[in-house]
Parts: sequence; structure tokens; C-alpha cells
Amino acid sequence: MNIKKIGLTALAGSLMATSAFAVDYSVSGAMTAKYSDQSGTVTNNADGIGLDTDLTLSSSGELDNGFTVSAVMAIDTNAALSNTSSQLTIGMGSLGTLQLNQNVGSKTNAIDDVLPYAYNETWDGLSDVNPSFFGDQQLDGSVDYRTPAFEVSGLTVNASVTYDFATDVAGATSGAPAAGANNSSTGYTLQLGHDSGLEIGGGYIEANNGTTTNDEQQVTAYAKYAMGPVALGYQEAYQNTENGGQDKAAKMWSVVYTAGDLSVSYGEASLTTEARGVTTEVEADIDTLQAAYTMGAMTISAATSDTSNSGATPVLGNKYEENEIAVSFAF
Repeated sequence: MNIKKIGLTALAGSLMATSAFAVDYSVSGAMTAKYSDQSGTVTNNADGIGLDTDLTLSSSGELDNGFTVSAVMAIDTNAALSNTSSQLTIGMGSLGTLQLNQNVGSKTNAIDDVLPYAYNETWDGLSDVNPSFFGDQQLDGSVDYRTPAFEVSGLTVNASVTYDFATDVAGATSGAPAAGANNSSTGYTLQLGHDSGLEIGGGYIEANNGTTTNDEQQVTAYAKYAMGPVALGYQEAYQNTENGGQDKAAKMWSVVYTAGDLSVSYGEASLTTEARGVTTEVEADIDTLQAAYTMGAMTISAATSDTSNSGATPVLGNKYEENEIAVSFAF
């Protein structure tokens, strides 16, 4: 549904003086019905049907000075209304883009897992092992500066800087950091694309702990290549955990083949919590085979996955398996 070009009086102030601008509003959504068959030694075993319903509210307009302003809010309507994502973006033309991220949406978090899949990420909703930890310090209450894309020696370059005033703490409803928070973090991303279908990129985050001298660092790097119907990718991430906690490392790879409306993919991922003191190193491994078939606004998807040494912190001997089939509708 679209509501086009409604004239509004703009607030003169923080950006630049302007009188009025045309705004486009849109509402989109998706509904997904799933059946899941789960088994293993972890505690979240369950079989049954689930329903996921989401709405996305968007608005955009152009100021008199040529800047663009857009706002997006995604709402999860499964049980009670829940704001799952919201961003305000200011496009400044050749000066780049500023984006305020109240709920997720930071550029660092956006490259936590960029590999190609037919259905979803290897780990997404399939187990409690999550190797895509890069950027989790900057999920809420952050601000991005993103350069405009530019060309260097045949490469398309995109770069960004993200700052979070209160790391691991969501911003207040006014957009300010939550009271009493004394952590902050700065993140950087760089992505290079080539017409051949090759893309490489990575990011670095340093979180400054205001109460101790032990800060935390995260780094990730990836490479993707697409040629005709085949796309494949590989990504690694590492975290130097603050306050003497267990460091962790992740490795992920996937390949997808697309023929018309049908896509099939296979992916593997691992999450390693390294030895520290009396603790031992444990590696959790995930593999998933997926398929998706799209018919207009409807997509039928399926995945079969299993995890060894599963758990939010990997536990030796834990097993988890899941088979899932889903039907989703976009509207």
C-alpha cells in the first residue's frame, strides 16, 4: 500500500531551513507459516507449527537543499507489537549518508554474515549457536557515517564508521544513550566490489569499557563470488573478549545454485570458544541444506540442519537437529 506525496511543513532547525517537502509513505509486510521438527540434547526441542508476521513502515522525502530523509520501522506482530528495527537516514549526496539506528541497522552489524543462502543464514532460527557475533556491541543506539560509493582502479568502494555511545545498551526513546551507561564503541567497515562478480570486505570494532582497562575487539573479513547461477562465499570473525572472558572465533562458508525461481544451497559454520584458565576449548559445528521456490509473492522454503556441541556457549556432546518447511507471503 502506498500513500503518495503528502505535503508537510518541515521543522526548520537541526538540518537546514526549509519550508515544505513532499513525503512518500509505504506499508509492506510478510507472513510466514512454518513447521519445525526438532531433536537433540538441548533444552529447546519442540515440534509444531509457528506463524511469523511482520509489518514495515517507511517514509521518505527530499529537502529544499537536495538532502533526502527517510525513516523505516519494522514491527513484529507475532504476539504483541514489538519494534524490531528502526532507522533514520539522511542522504547528503556527494557528502555521504548519516544513519541513526535505534534498533539494529548499523553498518557493522549488517556484515555479520553476508554469505549467500537459499533460505536463511546457517544459524538463523535453527539452533542456539550463533557464529555471527560481529557487530553485536552496536545493535542499538548507534550512528553511522557511510561514504558514497566511489571507483578506485576498477573497484567499487564503500566504507563506513559507526559510533555507539552506550555499547550493548539500547538508546532511550529520545535517542540518547541510556542513563548510567559508560561503555562506547567505534566500528569501521570497508567493502570492495568488482564487475567480475567478486566482492571482498571486512570490519573492525573496538569497545571501550569505561569501568575497566580491558577493552573488547572484534574483526571480520569475507569474500564472495557470483558467476551465472552459482554464488559462493567464505567469512571469518574473531573476538578478543573483555575482562578476561573466553575469546571466540567463527568460520562460515556457503554455496548456492539458482535456476529460475528455484534456489538450493549448502552451508557450514563453526563457533569456537577458546580455552581460558580452567575452561577448555570447544567448537560447535553447523551444517545446513536448504531450498526455496518462489511463485510471485509466495515462497516455499525448506531446510535440514544439524549442530554438534551446541549451546549459546558450545557444550561438548550436545546435539541438535532441525527440519523445517515454511511458506511465506509478501504483501
